[in-house]
Amino acid sequence: MILKIISAEDVLFQGEVESVTLPGAMGQFTVLHNHASLISTLVPGKIAYRTPDGHTASVDTDGGLVDVDNNVVSVCVY
Repeated sequence: MILKIISAEDVLFQGEVESVTLPGAMGQFTVLHNHASLISTLVPGKIAYRTPDGHTASVDTDGGLVDVDNNVVSVCVY
């Protein structure tokens, strides 16, 4: 699936991932390939992701929004 992490100033990450874990307003949740469509607000925390080659990384956020649809995870962070 494709992950796009975007702030007002820059594209922080865009690429293929196996999973992404997000700090949702109702608690932390993980998105995997073929996840159901959803929209959620994000609270301050870390957005962690794993690429197909096994590399893991994270991006700190003060909050934002996430949209999951058709194996594209679009995250707008503050």
